[in-house]
Amino acid sequence: MLTLSARRCILSQLTSPLKSTRGHCDTAPPDVLDRVRTLLQLCADRYYISPGESNSELFRRGWSCSYGPLGVELKRNLLQQWWHSVTGSRAWVFGVNTLSSSPVRAAGGARVVQSEPFQQILDQSELSREQLIQKLNRLLLSSPSVRTSLLQGALEQFVPSLEMVNKKLPFGLAESGPCFQPSDGCSAEVTQTSLVWFCSPRSSSQWLDHWARHRLKWWRKFALSPSDFSSAEVPENELEEKTSRGVKILYKFPWGLESLETLWCRGDAELLQVHKGIRSKLQTRDGRKSVPHVVSVSGNMDRGAMAYLSNSLQELRREDGRKRLQQRKVLKLHPVLAPVKVALDVGKGATVEMRQVRTLF
Repeated sequence: MLTLSARRCILSQLTSPLKSTRGHCDTAPPDVLDRVRTLLQLCADRYYISPGESNSELFRRGWSCSYGPLGVELKRNLLQQWWHSVTGSRAWVFGVNTLSSSPVRAAGGARVVQSEPFQQILDQSELSREQLIQKLNRLLLSSPSVRTSLLQGALEQFVPSLEMVNKKLPFGLAESGPCFQPSDGCSAEVTQTSLVWFCSPRSSSQWLDHWARHRLKWWRKFALSPSDFSSAEVPENELEEKTSRGVKILYKFPWGLESLETLWCRGDAELLQVHKGIRSKLQTRDGRKSVPHVVSVSGNMDRGAMAYLSNSLQELRREDGRKRLQQRKVLKLHPVLAPVKVALDVGKGATVEMRQVRTLF
C-alpha cells in the first residue's frame, strides 16, 4: 500500500518537478555538520537506529525511522515518562485510543491507497493528462484517510467523556500514536503525543500558560544541558487557523531550533464543527451554559528522542600512561530514559558467581 497526501504527492509530480528534500541542516557550517554526522553515526553504531543514510536522514528530520534495540527502549521509556507526567499531573486526565485510519474523515489530508488499482490507472496509456488526474482523484477520495494529528479523535470523544465527569470542567484526554504529516509534498510517519484540555472560555489562556510551564519543566527534567530546551510564544502572523495563541517548546539542535511540542488555544470552533447540531450536549456545569474551549498540546516523540541523544552526546578527552591524548564519544542519557540501566564488565568471561547473579534477574 502507498501512503499519500491527497492531491499533493502524486498529483504534484504530474504537474511540477520534484522538490528537493534537503533540509536547512545541509547549509550549516562544517563543524556543525561534523557534529551531526558524529551523532548519527554513533546512534547507528550503538544500536539506537538501524544503519543507512536514508534511515539516518529520517531520524534527523524528526520522523519515525527504523530503530535498533536500544532506540526502541529509549523511545518506549520516553513515551512512558510522558504518559505518567500528563495523566498523573492532574486528577482528571484520561487516556483514549482512537483509530489511525478512517473512511469518514475530511476529503483532504493523507490517505492509504492500494498499489494495485493505482498502478492499473498509471498503465492506461490511452488516458489524457486530465483523465489521468481525474481517475487518480477518484481513487484518492475513495481510499481511507489516515490521521495527521490526534486532535480529531479527542474531539470526537468529548461528549461521552463529558458525561463521565458529570459535565464538570476542566478535564483532558491524552493519547499517543503514529500520525502522517505532509512534508515536501509527501507524508512522513511521526510518533505523536497529544493532550487535549477542555476548560471554561475565561480560563483557556491561563491553562495554556500552565501547560507550557509544565511541559518545559518536564523536558528539562531529563536533560544533561537543560538550557538547550526553551519555550517561545508563536507570533501572531504564524498562528494556525481558529487559534488565538500558541506556544512552542523548542530544542537547540546543532543546526538550529526545532519544535518538540506545540500548544494552542483553539477556542470552541473545532469542537462545534465536530459535533454539529448538538450544542446542548456540549454545554457544561461551570456556572454558565457555555461550550468549553480547547487547549491542545501536541508533541513529536521521534524528534524528542533525537533531542535527548543530541543533548547527551559528550566527547571526553584524557591522556593515557604514555601522555597520548585519547578521545571517547559517550551518550550520557538520564537513567530514567537510558535503555540499559546496569552493565557489568566481567573481563574474559563470566565467573561462577556472576552466572549465579544473572539467574536472579
